[in-house]
Amino acid sequence: MTDTLVTTEFDSETGAATLTFNRPEALNAINVPLAQAFLAAVQDLKTRSGVRCIVLTGAGRAFMAGGDVSSMAGTSGQAGKTISTILDAVNPAILLLRSMDAPVIAAVHGVAAGAGMSLALMADLVVAHEDTKFLVAYNGIGAVPDCGGSWFLARKLGAGRAAQLMLLGRTLSAAEARDWGMVTELAPAGAYESLLNSVIAKVTAGPTRAFGAFRQLTDRANGNQLAAHMEAEKAAFLDMTRTEDFAEGVSAFLAKRPPVFHGQ
Repeated sequence: MTDTLVTTEFDSETGAATLTFNRPEALNAINVPLAQAFLAAVQDLKTRSGVRCIVLTGAGRAFMAGGDVSSMAGTSGQAGKTISTILDAVNPAILLLRSMDAPVIAAVHGVAAGAGMSLALMADLVVAHEDTKFLVAYNGIGAVPDCGGSWFLARKLGAGRAAQLMLLGRTLSAAEARDWGMVTELAPAGAYESLLNSVIAKVTAGPTRAFGAFRQLTDRANGNQLAAHMEAEKAAFLDMTRTEDFAEGVSAFLAKRPPVFHGQ
């Protein structure tokens, strides 16, 4: 493990590649440097031969606590520039991952919030530690899901359950997330690594090219409009940065107080 913001480990024998978000002091919250490091890591994997599985995980106590809200403070123009720069890296990384044959496994622990939840939903399979909490989080700052979150929420959980998470700010335990179909495998304490390794072994032993074709077919069955949808998400998020509620949400988050929204 190095000091880079996204580390890559590749097992040439099995074909398993692990990308680790490596900003543990901030619970791996995405800022511009982390977003750009993520894109660079995915681009590197795209050119690497023999990749049969890609594991996304987070260093330290969390998978990912969403976007770095502190980087979104300031004027609406400053916030919009930061968010645009982040999404200009993360969105292409997601599309690259979805275009590759290798299945993506999210190895989740601690918290998967905001963009972290979006990235977990983007994965083909989710292996979660029993302590994991899942939450949309965007409602807390007066924004909308990004990083494909609204696309995957509706398609994997359904519009009704997506509405519960966004409108009611509901937090799901790992067990609840499994019951809702978000989590593939739930690991009790002490069994997380062994369960994750068994899932990785199963996937890397499979027909990788067939897996890739299967993902492309399922994406087409869902309209094959992920790229356009993420651009719409980005536009909606940028619209929210110009609202009074967004300014209040960011201010409240940084002050660690409940936000008071007025619908403006």
